[in-house]
Amino acid sequence: MFTGIVQTKATVVSAKQVDNILKLVISVGAEYLDKLTLGASIAINGCCLTVVHFEQPENDVVGQVCFDVIDETLRLTNLGEVQRGSQVNFERSMTFGTELGGHIISGHIQTSAKISEIHRNEGNCRMHIALPEAWHKYVMYKGFIALNGASLTVGELDHAGFWLHLIPETLALTNLGTMCVGDTVNIEVDQQTYTIINTVENYMKKQTLLKHS
Repeated sequence: MFTGIVQTKATVVSAKQVDNILKLVISVGAEYLDKLTLGASIAINGCCLTVVHFEQPENDVVGQVCFDVIDETLRLTNLGEVQRGSQVNFERSMTFGTELGGHIISGHIQTSAKISEIHRNEGNCRMHIALPEAWHKYVMYKGFIALNGASLTVGELDHAGFWLHLIPETLALTNLGTMCVGDTVNIEVDQQTYTIINTVENYMKKQTLLKHS
């Protein structure tokens, strides 16, 4: 589980396809690898990945982490688009006593979406996400949503998707600040909203079936 508070941006060292698996290697400040273990979970652009190898040189300020990304993950996320030099959002999994500054996210990306508009001015950035229609019902005005693993609040809704209002701190700490119109972002809707809506819809379907049986 994660908080949606991106800790830092990491840099892609390599992203190579080997036997239908993407071998993803990222570099990150060594302080973010403290007490890291093999098999640990790290959210990369909001996608929960398992550490398969890492290097943390004692006298170096930068370490490297390796992940195996399978085809299902590549189908649902933007990780298949990253290349050497790409900036990705990085968050270690929650530990007991972690401050929950965002909202609880699972790291299981549900869909991806395109950035359709960006309006920037001093101290503010409005970004429109063209969300696939099937996911509109899970997005609420002032509700939570995770974009590339960053916990955000929905600012406005429209027929095509939703708008976000991003503060300078978010733009500086995440890769959302360097994204352009047409770029793909990973989406994880609020799990509580997702569960409630699906539970109610399933209940209503069952009631309808009972009435006609």
